[in-house]
Amino acid sequence: MTTFVDRVVLHLQAGDGGHGCVSVHREKFKPFGGPDGGNGGHGGSVSLVVDPQVHTLLDFHFRPHVKAANGRGGAGSNRDGANGADLVLKVPNGTVVQNADGTVLADLVGAGTTFEAARGGRGGRGNASLANARRKAPGFAELGEPGDQMDVVLELKSVADVGLVGYPSAGKSSLISVMSAAKPKIADYPFTTLVPNLGVVRADNHTFTVADVPGLIPGAATGKGLGLEFLRHIERCAVLVHVVDTAALETERDPVADIDALEAELAAYGGLVDRPRLVALNKVDVPDGRDLAEMVRPELEARGFRVFEVSAATRAGLKELRYAMGELVTAARASAPPAEPARIVIRPKAVDDVGFTVEAVPGGAWVVRGTRPERWVRQTNFDNEEAVGYLADRLARLGVEEKLGKAGAQAGDLVRIGEREFDWQPTLYTEFVPGIRGGDQRLGGKSERPSAAERLAARKARRQRPADEVDSGEPVGDDAE
Repeated sequence: MTTFVDRVVLHLQAGDGGHGCVSVHREKFKPFGGPDGGNGGHGGSVSLVVDPQVHTLLDFHFRPHVKAANGRGGAGSNRDGANGADLVLKVPNGTVVQNADGTVLADLVGAGTTFEAARGGRGGRGNASLANARRKAPGFAELGEPGDQMDVVLELKSVADVGLVGYPSAGKSSLISVMSAAKPKIADYPFTTLVPNLGVVRADNHTFTVADVPGLIPGAATGKGLGLEFLRHIERCAVLVHVVDTAALETERDPVADIDALEAELAAYGGLVDRPRLVALNKVDVPDGRDLAEMVRPELEARGFRVFEVSAATRAGLKELRYAMGELVTAARASAPPAEPARIVIRPKAVDDVGFTVEAVPGGAWVVRGTRPERWVRQTNFDNEEAVGYLADRLARLGVEEKLGKAGAQAGDLVRIGEREFDWQPTLYTEFVPGIRGGDQRLGGKSERPSAAERLAARKARRQRPADEVDSGEPVGDDAE
């Protein structure tokens, strides 16, 4: 059974906003009490937060599809819909969030660090919120905006101060087990360690974490063995320690060749050249191992390495190795730039920023891009003529009509805003004239309600007509379309 997962693909779906409500208040003696449709609730968002108690991405491996709650629709009597609950996903410290093409969206380091991965849709306004002095009783409401839908890749890069690297069965797990309280699996066969192990080590007043990276072999940086899967876990390490098996049975191997091979893999992976190195010649409790360690130590020191002869079995040399690790970690922490406190950055818009762009595309079409125009289109009910007319008014006030004209758009050209396409009619925008709710005269829809004088004349004409014509079933007067 899988117990450690450090890379998953999440399919995120934020909650959709609730639709606004179209309602007119009615009660006894108040047949037309005015619009009272409530607003829809906002959809829930999906956020990632670092939790120190979480150490793997295992939960997301089994449940990769994540969906937040939708907002509830508005109702009459000015009742707003409830907002959808936000969904907070707990991730380990050191999680990197990427999109499908590999672009890094966030690097989550530090307990409580939060990233909003998918934003919930805004709720639509009800007709009570859309009423104004000119449009006193709107016959439409805004639709809820769909929530963000995206796929993200989560990669875990262990946050450790020291990384132990070496060939399989070099004794890395044994070292970390005697230097800390970690209890990794230890056996006498290669690739015993299949997941990185973390341990907390204390040397005098130095406290730091050590990562036991699964065994590397030549070709690891290109995907051979387990190296490509776990090399990412040493990217954040401030110090690297080569753990070398001086009692290896293979005659073609020696400590110097092992270090050269691993250094070549670290260079091929990239980004680790500036990390200080230590060398731990392990298993010196074996006579042959001690003899080999004494033979190669001068050559390694001539290359600039600090060499320590250690034994996980007898714990020989571990105290010196711990203190050397602590000194390098302390120096790395002191040289690191101080963490800047979180601050609010205010970036005012340019005076000539209209919030949208107009771009010509092949075929005589035009594309309008902008947060507000695209949101307005998504929230418009195109089955309602009055809602479409309201959208045209908003786009005209924003300056879309004017900018299309200046860009060279002609009547009948195809204009695309978001996922909708329109035939542009530059003469469409005129002042809104109140009429029958749900219709708009400018779109050739329902006609304006007859005036009081016209209705009185129709009643008189109906009284003067013969009874057989009135009862013929043909609509007359106020019943006529």
